[in-house]
Amino acid sequence: MSLVVDRYELGAIGTNCYVVRPDRSASEAVVIDPGGDAATIRLELAQMGATCAGILVTHAHWDHLGGIADLAEGTGAKVYMSAVEAPVLENPAQYYPGTPVRPYIPDVLLAGDETIELGGISFETIQVPGHSPGHLAFYADLCLFSGDVLFAGSVGRTDLPMADWETLLESIRTLVDRFPPETIVYSGHGPPTTLGAELARNPFLAELRA
Repeated sequence: MSLVVDRYELGAIGTNCYVVRPDRSASEAVVIDPGGDAATIRLELAQMGATCAGILVTHAHWDHLGGIADLAEGTGAKVYMSAVEAPVLENPAQYYPGTPVRPYIPDVLLAGDETIELGGISFETIQVPGHSPGHLAFYADLCLFSGDVLFAGSVGRTDLPMADWETLLESIRTLVDRFPPETIVYSGHGPPTTLGAELARNPFLAELRA
């Protein structure tokens, strides 16, 4: 089974949001990282003839949070995110003064290493700290939703509070060791890539190739 993945660049800096379905006729879809413009996502879901089965959040940086409250309230879908980072979504003004992120209390708190069944898809959760302390990735059917850990040709920033380069590198090593090289990486910014392509060519991963 290959998933149907639609990508939307939302919010102030065009953060990737993904709408994921098991097939094009599916009546439910899972939304990952709605960073803004919840109305856009609801319109796309309506045009697909799908309801929102759940909202998955990779991490709690402001550009990934902007559409969560509106989408959750508008669809009734549950929000799944890291227990470590949930306090940020619950009180965004404390962490990001002046950003228009509405607070929301997540419905399901995750630790990593869970399996989530949503919309006919079975997602594995993986702890991938380094860019942020409670960062999660979600894997299903050779698709890896990596948030801001790994990009096409780049990796997540580690010059942010509570970020750490060595931790990030170990998280990427975990992904490379655990999943096949043909796994498609759907990241928080930029185009899709594969784990194999990044291990072979990403300039930031020379240590993993050694």
